[in-house]
Amino acid sequence: MQSGTERGQGRPAAWKIEAVGPDSADQAEIRELIRSMLTDHAPDDRIARLDESETFDEEFYSHLGAAGLIGLGSDPEVGSDADPRHEIVVLEELGAGHTSMAVCLVVQYMALRLLSHYGDDDQRKRVLVPLAEGRERLAFALSEEDGGTDIARAMRTKAVRDGSGWVLTGRKTWISGAATSRHAIVLARTSADARSAIDGITMFVVPLDAAGVSVRVLDTAGIHGLDTCEVTFDDVRLDDSTVLGEIGAGFRQVIGTLNGERLNAAAVALGIARGALRSAVEYASQRQAFGRSIGGFQALQHSLVDGAVQVESARGLLTRAAEAASAGGEQSDTFSAMAKIAAADAATDITDAGMRVMGGAGYSREYPMQRYFRDARLYTFAPLTNEMLRNFVGERWLGLPRSY
Repeated sequence: MQSGTERGQGRPAAWKIEAVGPDSADQAEIRELIRSMLTDHAPDDRIARLDESETFDEEFYSHLGAAGLIGLGSDPEVGSDADPRHEIVVLEELGAGHTSMAVCLVVQYMALRLLSHYGDDDQRKRVLVPLAEGRERLAFALSEEDGGTDIARAMRTKAVRDGSGWVLTGRKTWISGAATSRHAIVLARTSADARSAIDGITMFVVPLDAAGVSVRVLDTAGIHGLDTCEVTFDDVRLDDSTVLGEIGAGFRQVIGTLNGERLNAAAVALGIARGALRSAVEYASQRQAFGRSIGGFQALQHSLVDGAVQVESARGLLTRAAEAASAGGEQSDTFSAMAKIAAADAATDITDAGMRVMGGAGYSREYPMQRYFRDARLYTFAPLTNEMLRNFVGERWLGLPRSY
């Protein structure tokens, strides 16, 4: 590579990284629309300013809603789902640039799915339709301080019957977007004598401006364009209209959507990996040392090639997982777990290599590499740690004994 172009072809360095595929006609149209919107409304300098000021991009979120990229053709009034093959395109493209927005949409797509499957007519009209149109956002409140992967056993948040309604008490933490959302889907224990730890838990659609709800923004290393919060419920009174789905079966209902969350997390991680690789290759093509482009140094070139192999490998798994999810295949959850592992590993490996390639420039906030490096770490443990997913694949794919 010389002077930022691919030798003999005159194309910008890293152009093949952006030439993803094969896409269907619908996927290609969505991908091109997202790229155009990012160019017009969220250039790199705007994203950097939002990240520095830790501000959510309300304007761009509205643009996504107006373009139909939140509802993605689903019909909120009858509860139909968006195509997972379309969701992953949106999330990969956002992950490659507007990472915090991509993380936000992972939550919104999950909320859309839960409300579509389990919401009643009133909840769909009142909460789901504004969400699908990009006029509102929801937070998803499951995690607690003492409960990560084993949250069902550790859950302390509870909702107790009181007359014709409920009283909700407890605390949730690591909740994305709670400070800037109107509602949260909250999981709380409603029965203490459940036969299994995952039974006796109910979902509620809780207005975040209700009396007794308080939100505290946490100071995190990455995803600065989307708030991460602790949410406390102090004797919050709820009526029956806030119950989402079947009483006592909320955790089981959420489990049914986790495959989609893993799939979408993989798409964001893949986007981060691709964006970081593009930045590193462009820098290596332009940076001169010892009278030549550093992109010509063999050891450095190998690290970038390894990154390209990881990106394309993760994309292959992601595509296979999305196809399986769309078809309702029995192994779709396993493929999604594999894709999330591969994409998260690619994102962390490539951002680490990118920091090394760029040296002091990578460490500087003037370049996006440090943001990719920080943001990529989220997907080593969310929505499930890669270690737990490896255990899942070991049991489901290799037939090994269950390890947890």
